[in-house]
Amino acid sequence: MAIKIEMLRSFCTVAETGNLAEAANRLGRTPSAVSMTLKQLEDHLGKKLFETERKNRLSPLGEQVFDLANKQLRQFDGTVQSIESSAIAPHGLVRIVSVPSVAAKVFPPVVAEMSARHPGLQIELRDTDSQQVIDALAQGQADIGIASGQRALNGMRELTLFEDPFGLVCAADHPLAKQPNDPTLDDVRDAGFIRNALCEEIELNRLHTVLGGARITVHNTLSLIAMVRHRDWVTILPKTVVGFVPDQLIFRPIQGLNETRKVSLYLREKSRFLEISQELAGLISAAV
Repeated sequence: MAIKIEMLRSFCTVAETGNLAEAANRLGRTPSAVSMTLKQLEDHLGKKLFETERKNRLSPLGEQVFDLANKQLRQFDGTVQSIESSAIAPHGLVRIVSVPSVAAKVFPPVVAEMSARHPGLQIELRDTDSQQVIDALAQGQADIGIASGQRALNGMRELTLFEDPFGLVCAADHPLAKQPNDPTLDDVRDAGFIRNALCEEIELNRLHTVLGGARITVHNTLSLIAMVRHRDWVTILPKTVVGFVPDQLIFRPIQGLNETRKVSLYLREKSRFLEISQELAGLISAAV
């Protein structure tokens, strides 16, 4: 018996909810039908996926299968969505995935221009972190991706858009925003530094030595900005991020920190509407 996508969906839903009844309600099936599906999957694998019959704790194999199955479901659902979107987009469809700081700056004027040029064109926009941008491109779920760093990707054209300096980002009324001299890494640490994923791109050993003990890490850019807007916290980010709320945040260089973030655009060479994607990529490049 082959493993079917709905088997994986049933298993993941039970694992997420911790019981058959709630999972069955979410799936629109009966608990007995979901239970039977799980039994078929376990019989096929020859091992249990749950520690108990109550289905509230995964076995070691169950944890591995859960991670793998979730990835497969995300890819499958994204593919189905793309197929359905393509079917109802006779005049073209372009899917763009970008890091938030660039999306906020570029998308409004570029989308307005493309919509004026191609009235029937459908455009899907999504902002996320760089790794998920690359994943979306690799899985065929995006035509254009904008991400931090440079990567050699098969089947992709790569264009460097700009380089962005790293520095202190804090509230406009924070003491570090007002002091006459550029802050040091020690100043940043003592001011309540929040670590974020972009900091990991900085290849300065002293930064990781001084700031490695940060107690708080925030991965979502909007959540990070919301915290930094209060005077209790500061962080290190590329300069363009300040564009989210320029009247409330300040960017300052940090003494001894000369690192930059390189932002690149990737274009899938097998995009269904390649000419339109190329045109859109050109507008993005001109807008930054």
